[in-house]
Amino acid sequence: MANKIHSSSIIERGAEIGENVSIGPFCHLGPKIQLGDNSLLHSNVVITGNTKIGSETEIFPFASLGHEPQDLKFTGEESLLTIGKKNTIREYVTMNPGTSGGGLVTRVGEDGLFMVGAHVAHDCDVGDNVIMANNATLAGHVSLGDYSIIGGLSAVHQFVRIGHHAMVGGMTGVEFDVIPFGQVQGDRAHLSGLNLVGLKRSNFTKDKIRGLRTAYRMLFANEGTAAERIEDVATQFSKERAVMEIIDFMRAGSQRGITQPKSSNET
Repeated sequence: MANKIHSSSIIERGAEIGENVSIGPFCHLGPKIQLGDNSLLHSNVVITGNTKIGSETEIFPFASLGHEPQDLKFTGEESLLTIGKKNTIREYVTMNPGTSGGGLVTRVGEDGLFMVGAHVAHDCDVGDNVIMANNATLAGHVSLGDYSIIGGLSAVHQFVRIGHHAMVGGMTGVEFDVIPFGQVQGDRAHLSGLNLVGLKRSNFTKDKIRGLRTAYRMLFANEGTAAERIEDVATQFSKERAVMEIIDFMRAGSQRGITQPKSSNET
């Protein structure tokens, strides 16, 4: 099918545009970008750099994708921004490519919703089905697991990992890693239990949720060392995939440490 490109938009020579693409007024697409089939750019969208965007992506006015990272160490090296298919990228969203300090690539998965003013910094690795609410921001080298949710006006520190199905409450500053299925909140984030709403929406059974809650209490109890608690949970729940995902996350090591509850009875 024929593309629909407004006459006021600029598509630089070399840009690769898929089929059945709609590009509204006053957009600017650079010479190295790739835009997938059936994508929709409303107006005033800027895409530049080595940026690849998957099919069926919808981008709203004043989004800026692929401009140089906000990193003083960046010296103009060739780097990438890859964005999967079926993402919704709302107004004023910014996403930057990678740097030499992080593998030269920023990755964004599929089926995400990036609300007004969300920011994905250099060298981030964002999973599938992620939601970043209004003005949620990721510093460099942050990892977001699949189905994670970052609440409005929240900020995630460099090198922090957010696990699958985790939820960060609005206006939260996240300094340390967040376990899969965890829920954090506060001006400096603390674990406030599991993301029960997210688990139910993802059709986790009552038995699975009950097992996760038991494992959570054991992992963040006051007794024993963290290593001992991890081994106890791994032994007891070795056949529970969701629990072992938390264990694997904690065993993987962290550059920032793991976010803790304020007290051991928060579930």
